[in-house]
Amino acid sequence: MMFEEILKHLPLIWGGLIVFAIFLYVLLDGFDIGIGILFPFAPEDTCRSKMMNSIAPFWDGNETWLILGGGGLLAAFPLAYAILASALYLPIIFMLVALIFRGLAFEFRFKASLKSRAIWDYSFHFGSLFAAFCQGIILGAIIQGISVEGRSFSGGAFDWLTAFSLMTGLAMIVGYSLLGCTWLILKTDGITQAWARKTTLYILAYFIFFMAVVSLWTPYLNFHLYERWYTWPNILYLSPIPLALGICFIAFIRSIKNNSERMPFFLTILMFMLNFAGLVVGLWPWIVPYQISFAKAAAAPESQLFLISGAIFILPIILGYTAYSYYVFRGKVSHEQMY
Repeated sequence: MMFEEILKHLPLIWGGLIVFAIFLYVLLDGFDIGIGILFPFAPEDTCRSKMMNSIAPFWDGNETWLILGGGGLLAAFPLAYAILASALYLPIIFMLVALIFRGLAFEFRFKASLKSRAIWDYSFHFGSLFAAFCQGIILGAIIQGISVEGRSFSGGAFDWLTAFSLMTGLAMIVGYSLLGCTWLILKTDGITQAWARKTTLYILAYFIFFMAVVSLWTPYLNFHLYERWYTWPNILYLSPIPLALGICFIAFIRSIKNNSERMPFFLTILMFMLNFAGLVVGLWPWIVPYQISFAKAAAAPESQLFLISGAIFILPIILGYTAYSYYVFRGKVSHEQMY
């Protein structure tokens, strides 16, 4: 009887694991993509070297969570993977190319001469910028809904290209920039930290603007979203999310004015968590919005059970390795070459 109950809840467990992996990817890769977006605007070349050194031990490991989230979706929800990949293959390919290009620029910059370094600086910047933009477009396309007929994608190759998805692409660039800026406040000092502290407040203003636009626009994309967020008593139950965000904004501004080094980064993480929670609440229970629920897209219970056994073994190892890396490379960084 207990075994049957476990099988019954496997789609929910797998859904939770995938959401967890995607959120960790957005958070961990978000700050190092944000560093790339901010890269050309740093006041000095030594600042750029510090920025690179602050993410050098983590940036490739952070992308593990993207593989885990995508692999988990393929294994546990193959129907949803097939539909979403068909609907979004162009922005997904563009994003992967941008991430590879960015990674190459990152490695080559450490060995480049002063004369050729600018080429890799801009390559790193545009790779990061485009990767963030594509991720925002993918997010916007998922929120606005996917056309499905039967068990297949029924839309066109460019259905994802809308005003809303372009706006979420820009919003993602701003969000990652905020993560990158607050990471620099935490990990650097001197001119780099002072520049990051000053820049953070400007980025926060854009972050609030895009938050407001997304919040006002999203409920009108689909009646399901409107019903979830703007009808009684849901509006009462969900009101803690925008209220908590408002408190975070005030605390964030105070932490910058008080020259806090840790609070801006942790408050940015909290704001991302609240936004992610709002997104999950809005899309629940759909894994292919607003056509197929995660329960209907799930693989056979026996397959999910086999896969969850592997995940239980692998997840603690990845989490432990990630935590250990951040512990070993804690503290401030310098501009001295690390590679």
